[in-house]
Amino acid sequence: MRHLLGRVINRELGRMLKERTFFFITFLGPLFAFFIVSWIFSSGVPRDLPVAVVDLDHTSLSRKLAQMVDATSIAAVDRSFISLEEARIALKEGKADAVIYIPKDAEKDILKGQNAKIALYLNNANVITGGLLNSGIRKAIATLSAGISLHSHLQSGETEKQAISNVLPIQLRSVLLFNPFISYAYFLTILLLPVMLTVFTLFGTIYCIGTELQYGTGKDWLGTSDNNITIALVGKILPYTFFYCLVAVFMNLDFFYVLGLPLKGSIFTILISELLLILSYQSMAIVLITLTKNLRLALSLASAYTMLAITYAGFTFPFMAMPEIGWIFSRIFPIVYWVQIFVGQSVRTEPIANGIYQMYYLWGFIILGILFIPRLKYILQNEKYWGKI
Repeated sequence: MRHLLGRVINRELGRMLKERTFFFITFLGPLFAFFIVSWIFSSGVPRDLPVAVVDLDHTSLSRKLAQMVDATSIAAVDRSFISLEEARIALKEGKADAVIYIPKDAEKDILKGQNAKIALYLNNANVITGGLLNSGIRKAIATLSAGISLHSHLQSGETEKQAISNVLPIQLRSVLLFNPFISYAYFLTILLLPVMLTVFTLFGTIYCIGTELQYGTGKDWLGTSDNNITIALVGKILPYTFFYCLVAVFMNLDFFYVLGLPLKGSIFTILISELLLILSYQSMAIVLITLTKNLRLALSLASAYTMLAITYAGFTFPFMAMPEIGWIFSRIFPIVYWVQIFVGQSVRTEPIANGIYQMYYLWGFIILGILFIPRLKYILQNEKYWGKI
């Protein structure tokens, strides 16, 4: 049996060396994708987003407000706009992500003890960017407002302690537990890099099996294992599994040493879960190629399957807010379970038992692929399925 397995592996390695496509989908492609994503999110936190300020007041107070907003890391203020219409056009064209409108006589109204109605217009097409800008600008305005109110109380004869108590009767102390820097590296790369890994794992496995159907070499492949489909499949997939595991190691190095993600749990649990994740997507490749019997259709379905996982992974839209049918649908993607394991072990310091529980679901996908192996053998031996692209 070991001899037969070696024959299949040698045959597959020979195919990998002959076709550049195999080298790209197993090693070069994932590493290139990792580099691009890591470079894009290397800064971690979005900074200096353009904010247009329309200042019709032209007072020291309005200038102070613009300076305080500009001092936040999220905003880069442009005070060159002379009308709200001009700022609206900049917002529409994407040259500004927010507009602050300071009306005439704003400082005069404040000195009279009246409210100054300062307007904030946000481009909320990007919910994350809009939310960060809204939070940063509101904090700057609230700080300025509190300073003005504090100064007024002090002038009325109150002590500093009394004035602070009147200005801020309730103080909220917020503690960010798992992403204290509001970093994209903690947020999006945890999802995007594994998605890249699963894309290449699924596509690569479909391609290496599907080309046997496309070129009609399925019988030859089975012949190297004396028609033992289990040995044939293990020998074919094993080299790819090894390379994808190496890619997963590079992914972890990128996470913990380049992007600086915390590692508060068990790295061993993370590594085991990544092996199961790779095997899960290889098993789904067997399912797709067996159901479609067509390389091109299987690759098309694989593309939709991996991209939908981004939406249903619970990062951009939380599970608790999904309708029940959405939550149920999210269960068909192996990466959903892996993300929970990784976040639990790297960021949240969850017990290892929580990760092991999620691994049971990954085993379910692997078992599903095993159930389709007899059908795959039949397709490989049947000439009517050969030559389909």
